[in-house]
Amino acid sequence: MPAEGMGIDLNPGSRGAMAAKMLDVSDAPWVRADSLVVAHRLRLWYSVKRGLFSKPIYVKAVDDVSLSVARGETLAVVGESGSGKTTLGRTLIRLLRPTGGDLIFDGRDVASSDESELRRWFRRRVSIVFQDPYSSLHPYHSIGFILEEPLIIHGVPKGERMERVYKALEEVKLTPPEDFVNKYPHMLSGGQRQRVAIARATILNPDFIVADEPVSMLDVSVRVEILTLLKEVQKRYNVAFLYITHDISTAKYFSDNIAIMYAGKLVEYGPFRSVVKEPAHPYTQALIEAIPDPDPKNRLRPRKVAPGEPPNLANPPSGCRFHPRCPFAMDICRKEEPPMVEVRPGVYTACWLYK
Repeated sequence: MPAEGMGIDLNPGSRGAMAAKMLDVSDAPWVRADSLVVAHRLRLWYSVKRGLFSKPIYVKAVDDVSLSVARGETLAVVGESGSGKTTLGRTLIRLLRPTGGDLIFDGRDVASSDESELRRWFRRRVSIVFQDPYSSLHPYHSIGFILEEPLIIHGVPKGERMERVYKALEEVKLTPPEDFVNKYPHMLSGGQRQRVAIARATILNPDFIVADEPVSMLDVSVRVEILTLLKEVQKRYNVAFLYITHDISTAKYFSDNIAIMYAGKLVEYGPFRSVVKEPAHPYTQALIEAIPDPDPKNRLRPRKVAPGEPPNLANPPSGCRFHPRCPFAMDICRKEEPPMVEVRPGVYTACWLYK
C-alpha cells in the first residue's frame, strides 16, 4: 500500500484559484454549493511502481466523488473496508492532496493550496478523530500536553492554554480534570482515550471534524456514550461532521444524511432515514441486510449479503464497479458506468435499474 500523503496530481494547475467563488455543481444536484465543505468530482489516486523503470499504476481510492457538508450537519460515509472512506475524509481536510476535482472550504479553494497557506487559516478550522484511540495518542506525552500541543502550535497565549485544556476535559466528561492532566494514555481505558481524542479535536473550536470510525474499537456499552458526546459537541459549537463508518446501525444516532461508497465511488446519497428505510442501490441493500438482527426468531433466516470481495482499485471492473457481485447485473452494467439519478425526492443512486 502506498504511503499516506502520496496522492498524485495528474493535472497540475487545472484547479485555478477558487477563493470566494461558488462552484457550478449543476451536474451533481445533491450537492449544495453554499455549504461549508464542498467536494466536486474529487479524485485521489495513489501512484504505485512495481520496479525502477516500470510505468506507475494508479490506485483509484477516491474517484469522481461529489458531496457537501453544511454547518451543524453530520454526513455519514458508509461502506466496506477498502471503499475509500478514510482516504476521502483525509482528503477533505487536506491531509492528502487531491489528484483532481474541486475542494472548497467556506468559499475558498483548498485543493491546490500549499501547506504554508493552509497553516495560516485552514488547519485550526478542521480536525479529525482517528479510529484507534490506542495508537492516536502519543504514549510518552501526558494528557495535559497532548491537549495543549495544538494550542502551542497555533500560538494561543500561555496563560490561556491550561484554562482551555481543563475546559476541554470537562466538556468530554473527564472530571475532575486535575485527575487526568498528569496521566499518560496507558493509564486510561479505551473509552477515556477516545474522549481525550475528541477533546483534542475540539480544543481549537473547529468548524469541521472528520470522525473516522470513532467507536469501532470500543466496547458496545461505550459506543452510544461517545456518539452522544459528539452530538453534544456539535450542538454546542454548530460543528459540521463527516462520520466515517462501516456500521449503519451506529450512524443512526448521529447522522442527518448518508453517502454510500463502493470501490472509491459514490453509489447512493440522501437523507439518512429515507435511505435506510428504503435503500435503492443493491449494495446499500446488502449493507443493511448485513446488520445483525437481535430477534432469535430470525437466527436461521438466510441473509441476502453480497457475494465475493471488493475489487482491486488498481484495476477496477469496467462499467458499474459493483456488477461482479450484483444479483441484478445486466449487460449494460458491465459496459457503462451508471450516472447518479434521483429515485425519489432527495435520494440519488448510481444504478442502471433506475435509468
